[in-house]
Amino acid sequence: MLPLIALFIAAFAFGTTEFVIAGVLPQVADGLGVAIPTAGYLVSGYAGGIAVGGPLLALATKRFSRKALLLGLTAAFTIGQAACALAPDFASMLLLRIAVAVAHGAYFGVAMVVAVGLVREDQRGMAVALILSGLTVSNVIGVPAGTAIGNIWGWRATFWVMCALGVVAFAAIGALLPRTTGSSSPSVSLGSEVRVLARQQVWTSLIIMLMLMIGQFGLFTYITPTLLEVTGLDEKWIPWVLLLNGVGATIGVFVGGRLADWKLMPSLIAMLFLQAVMLALIYAVSPYPLPMVTAIFIWGGLNFAIGTPIQTRILTWTADASNLASSLIPSGFNVGIALAASLGAAMLNAGYGYRSLPVVGAIAMLVAVAVALASHVWEWRSRAAPPLPAAAE
Repeated sequence: MLPLIALFIAAFAFGTTEFVIAGVLPQVADGLGVAIPTAGYLVSGYAGGIAVGGPLLALATKRFSRKALLLGLTAAFTIGQAACALAPDFASMLLLRIAVAVAHGAYFGVAMVVAVGLVREDQRGMAVALILSGLTVSNVIGVPAGTAIGNIWGWRATFWVMCALGVVAFAAIGALLPRTTGSSSPSVSLGSEVRVLARQQVWTSLIIMLMLMIGQFGLFTYITPTLLEVTGLDEKWIPWVLLLNGVGATIGVFVGGRLADWKLMPSLIAMLFLQAVMLALIYAVSPYPLPMVTAIFIWGGLNFAIGTPIQTRILTWTADASNLASSLIPSGFNVGIALAASLGAAMLNAGYGYRSLPVVGAIAMLVAVAVALASHVWEWRSRAAPPLPAAAE
């Protein structure tokens, strides 16, 4: 359990630095002398670094010891936070954020594989859930705390605190992760890495992941104006609704872990359908504050409950060549986030209004249900068994 806690601390650090920029964006823009929309590229640049750079770095470092690689990535995070705190201008800040994001993408890919390898087969879902909870807890604790620090002492102080958190994560991984955590399957060729992506369990899971992100971030990207304009909430209540959503997500990630270890595909299919129902319900109750807030809490829990079995399934079916596939998990999520935000913007620009966003999400969830059902039936008919992990050298 202690090695998983060490991996969680670093996941929490990476998650906080990705999302906290939104809380201090006006201060960062002012401090670097750019407009707030321009500063927003610090968010999209980070997502792009994860999506593109993470898989490339994972492949380039596949012969490294996994413990050494995790330590190196955490060290890069720590140095990157100090450099961001000292950044003299916007261009350097953007480049530094992208560099940290590349380490972020590679870290989660490697950490997921290591976490699954540290536990029994029937505990894989909870191991993935613990690492994934680093992202949800960062939203509940890290982002509000980092924003408060930035408001009191300035945005550079936020990055210095993140640097200190990186030191803690580095020390925890160094002390708690076993030395026997082997190399990243050096005997597996690039061709083998690519071929595992052709397994239907892998590419269908990636499709489901994209649909999940449309169902989540198509609405979440614009949740504040939706709550203000459609639900009619006072602005002072928005942070509390977002906090409630984060609490739901944290609960959901562990519920999803339990369900993934119990009955992965039946649980996944049921939750995808339930999420389609929830998004339809959000459309129906969006003008009414109390039902809307309750629905947002349940919706947040389901989003992350669904994410855990998807990731567990990908890791299970790529155990014999996991480097590229595992790094595609954070990459896929961030591509989905970008796609969802863009689709939402297109809907709004077309004049459909904020209330249309959960409808699009519900349709995406029904597509995910169909894909998951077809994949499950296909797997059952073929009686295929997951591969055994590749032997580490």
